[in-house]
Amino acid sequence: MGKVLIAYLSLKGHTEKLAEYIAEGVRIGGCEADVKKVNDIKKPEDLEGYDAYIFGSPTYHRDMPQKMKTFLFLAKEANLEGKVAGAFGSYTHSGDAPKLIFETMEFVFKMKPVSLGSFNVKEGDIDKDEYLRACQQYGRAVCEQANS
Repeated sequence: MGKVLIAYLSLKGHTEKLAEYIAEGVRIGGCEADVKKVNDIKKPEDLEGYDAYIFGSPTYHRDMPQKMKTFLFLAKEANLEGKVAGAFGSYTHSGDAPKLIFETMEFVFKMKPVSLGSFNVKEGDIDKDEYLRACQQYGRAVCEQANS
C-alpha cells in the first residue's frame, strides 16, 4: 500500500476542502493519505517516507502565496526525485498556482507527474458533487500511480 502526503496552503478554507476530498480518493484507491498544512511542515525530514506527494495552493494575483513558495524551497531540500507528484488548487479568476507548483515538482524536483496534470477548481464550484467526485478521482489516480 502506497503512502501519499497531501500538503496544502488554504487562506479561506477552499483549498483545505479540496485536500480532504482528494484524500478520500487516495484512500478509495487503497493508499494511506496524510493531510497536512504546509505551515506544519518545518524541515525537509518531515517530507520523508511517502511514495507520492500532492501539493495544493490557492491562486492569488495569478500566482501562489509567498508561504507556498517558501514551502516549495523547503521541499526542494527533501530530495523528492522520482516520487509521484500532483498539484491542486482553488481560484476565483485565473487559477495559475497549481500549474506552477506542478511544473516545479516535475522540472525542478524531477518528480514523476501524475498523468492527469494539475487540478484546479473555481471556489464557487467546490461543493458541487461533480467536483467532489473529480477530487476523489484525482486522489485515486495518484494512488494508482504510486502503487504501480
